[in-house]
Amino acid sequence: MSQPRTTVSKRGHQTRHRARRPLRLTISDHPASRSPWPARVASARGFTLLELLVVVIVLGLLAGLVAPQIFGRVGEAKSSTARTQMALLGTALDSYRLDIGAYPTTEQGLEALRDKPTREPIPTNWKGPYLRKAVPLDPWDRPYVYRAPGIRNVTNFDLSTLGRDGKDGGTDEDADLAGQ
Repeated sequence: MSQPRTTVSKRGHQTRHRARRPLRLTISDHPASRSPWPARVASARGFTLLELLVVVIVLGLLAGLVAPQIFGRVGEAKSSTARTQMALLGTALDSYRLDIGAYPTTEQGLEALRDKPTREPIPTNWKGPYLRKAVPLDPWDRPYVYRAPGIRNVTNFDLSTLGRDGKDGGTDEDADLAGQ
């Protein structure tokens, strides 16, 4: 590089000058190619309509592919929950039978697990409650069907739920689920 040269002005001030570089013009230097916006505004303009449409389409495709798989599992989860709750109710009913000597009657129902029955036969050895909370509803917000003595289990009890439709029979989520 060349040494800077020094000049003296009319008033006696010294000024140092560097050698000039050759002038290079590019397309971006042309006045027609410059943005009318200042540099900081031009970079913060946002997304184009096309970019937004692409994002919306991709999200729509993902939702269309994933949502059916997720919602298909809701029915399985409700059936599994019903089976688990019936197993826990069956355990509480067995504890009741160990203390009293018999299962609660159909008229006394599952409420006998939470509160001492007031209908005949009134148990004298009731040591409950046999459930910590109130008797749960099935996953479809209906009470479980309890019969003692049972139709399927003559010496025990029948505990079931009628499924999503609340009617006897059915398939898939509408199928009846029986405990024990």
